[in-house]
Amino acid sequence: MDAHRELRRAFIALGYFTRIPIPGWVGWSPDELNRAARYFPLVGLLVGAAGALSLCIADAVWPGGVAVALSMLFTVVLTGAFHEDGLADAADGFGGGFEPDRVLTIMQDSRIGTYGAIALALALLIKFSALVALVERHPGLAAVALVIAHAGSRAAALSVMVWLPYARTTGAAKAKPVAEGITDREWRIGAAIALLPLLLAGWLAPLTLLQGAAVVLAALAVAWLAARYFRRRIGGYTGDCLGATQQLAEIVIYLVLGAAWL
Repeated sequence: MDAHRELRRAFIALGYFTRIPIPGWVGWSPDELNRAARYFPLVGLLVGAAGALSLCIADAVWPGGVAVALSMLFTVVLTGAFHEDGLADAADGFGGGFEPDRVLTIMQDSRIGTYGAIALALALLIKFSALVALVERHPGLAAVALVIAHAGSRAAALSVMVWLPYARTTGAAKAKPVAEGITDREWRIGAAIALLPLLLAGWLAPLTLLQGAAVVLAALAVAWLAARYFRRRIGGYTGDCLGATQQLAEIVIYLVLGAAWL
C-alpha cells in the first residue's frame, strides 16, 4: 500500500465530506474520490472528536444542554450539514414519491418539504435529547458517544455502498463521484477505522464487550434495513440515501449507548 497515495485519499475524503481546507498538493480526481470513500469513517472519527472536544469545553462554562447544542452546531458547521441535508432530501423523496423516477426527481430538488423538515427536526431533537441524558450522567460519556457514533454511522453508510448499485444514472448528484461503490476490501478498511473508538472505549472501561457488540449490530442493522428499503424503492442508493443512513445510524448508536450507560 502506497502511504503517500493513501494519505492523499484521506485528505480528499476530508475535503469532500467536511468544510475543512486541505493542502493544495492533494489535488482531486473522480477516481481518487471514489477510492477515498474508504476513509469516510476516519472523517467521522475526526468530526466526532472535534464535537467531543467542543462539548467538554462548553460544559465547563455552560449547562449541559447548552454544551450539547453548541457541540451539535459545531459538527454541523464542520460538515456543512452534508448528511443532514441528505436525510431531509431522502425523506422528501421517499415520502412524496411513489415511482422510482419521481422519488429521484424530488431528491434532486434543493427545496425542503414537509417530510424533510419533520425528519430533520425529529433527528436533531432525538440526538440532542440522547446526548443531554448522557451529559447529565457524565460529560465524558457523551464525548465518547460522539466519537463512536460519528465513526460508526459512516461505516453504516459504507455498507450500503457495498451492498447496492448506484441508483441515479443521469443528472447532478452529490454522490456522483462515488457512484461506483466500493470493494469489500475498502469496506474492511473503513470498518476497521470505525472500530477504533469502540476498542479505545473498551480499553478505558466505559464500554463492555457486550455493549460494543450491541453498537456494531445496531449500526449494521440500520444499514441492512436501509439498503433493503432503498433497493425496493429505487433499486439502489444515492448520495441522499447515504446521508440518511448515516443520520439514522448515528441516532441509533446514541440510543444504544444511552440504554447501556444510563
